[in-house]
Amino acid sequence: MKKIFYILIISLFKFNFAYSLIEVDITRGNLDPLPIAVSPLHVDIKSDEYQDIKVKSLGDLISSVVEKNFKSTGLFNPLNKDAFVQKPDIAHLKPRFEDWSLITAQALVTGKILIKDQKLKIEFRLWDVAANKEMIALAFTTTPSNWRRVAHIISDKIYERLTGETGYFDTRIIYVSETGDKTQRVKKLAIMDQDGANTKYLTLGNELVLTPRFNPTNQLVTYLSYFRNLPRVYLLDIETGIQEVVGNFPGMTFAPRFSPDGKKIIMSFAKDGNSDIYTMDLESRLVEKLTEDSSIDTSPSYSPDGKYICFNSDRSGLQQIYTMKSDGTGVKRISFGNGLYGTPVWSPRGDLIAFTKVKNSKFYIGVMRTDGTGERLLTENFYQEAPSWSPNGRLLVFYRETKSGKKGEGFTAKLWSIDITGYNERQLKTKTDASDPSWSSLLSK
Repeated sequence: MKKIFYILIISLFKFNFAYSLIEVDITRGNLDPLPIAVSPLHVDIKSDEYQDIKVKSLGDLISSVVEKNFKSTGLFNPLNKDAFVQKPDIAHLKPRFEDWSLITAQALVTGKILIKDQKLKIEFRLWDVAANKEMIALAFTTTPSNWRRVAHIISDKIYERLTGETGYFDTRIIYVSETGDKTQRVKKLAIMDQDGANTKYLTLGNELVLTPRFNPTNQLVTYLSYFRNLPRVYLLDIETGIQEVVGNFPGMTFAPRFSPDGKKIIMSFAKDGNSDIYTMDLESRLVEKLTEDSSIDTSPSYSPDGKYICFNSDRSGLQQIYTMKSDGTGVKRISFGNGLYGTPVWSPRGDLIAFTKVKNSKFYIGVMRTDGTGERLLTENFYQEAPSWSPNGRLLVFYRETKSGKKGEGFTAKLWSIDITGYNERQLKTKTDASDPSWSSLLSK
């Protein structure tokens, strides 16, 4: 993975929140998003072309990506650039706050771009318009081809400063790309930036692939594939394309995931007539069985500290969510609502478990606390499942199948996201139909 190097903060200002009039409420669905102006970055460059990139257009391109990131959250309202009075070459030095107040902006983003030693130097500032104060000022140095990543990092820094929460824009999503008729789907592993840019296919589509999941460093992916109709668990290096078989498992294998430290893979597979949960140490390749029950135990997911595991099981008669310690002891049922529960996944914050629920022939994506209390159903549809958390625990991405055609004979499969408040449900941009998404952690930490 390409590294992006960002240099020291170019200016440090102590900023007391008491001075700021800006407040973004992230505890509920925001029906009054914050008006924010994202000025195009001023380009202080004489040359028009550099390494096949039109450098003079980068100021507009970077601000456009930042704008779209903010818009996608539902928390911010990027203002129309046609209303801007002050030009970028002036605004980045010292904004005329009265001009920005006139168009109702509460926050303002300005900046400039320089070329030095064959590298781009990108500076940006965030301003509190009402308080007439600078909130943050940062500079990044990178290669010109990395401009989009810089835009995402800028978005993350601003998001964190305004909300108090870590951002999620400099991330990637891996998923199963689907093409062809429903009965003859070609499925490939695909990866993209969280905004749908830079799509890359990681497999050829010769074999069925399912449930790709990132390791903690975002370098490796584990996934399930069928070779000659036999399930195999693979490890794939995203950058090199090198893959290896972790193991061939008898019967049906389900949903491998990494442990939080990346040293193990947890999964379920059928052996001796029933499905149980196992771990495999990636160094020794030793397999350990964690559950011992005549029921179907599947879809395991670690808590972020690695001490606990959630999974679903029908040991109570119906498919419900359970938790246990990472050694397999202390099994406890936590879901008791009507319907069938599946695909549980622990939040990176450690406070919630997301799940799929089937009730009255409808599919729901929901969340509950780790003790099973506080269940909330966020969205319902004809068919949807496989929630995956954004790295800050604010959003869930999942896939949804929708009927199409006059008689409902066709269908589409698309990725969607929703805030944990149940607000701001939106479809993610993909080049093909898509399923089984998994969200990476932040690329720049």
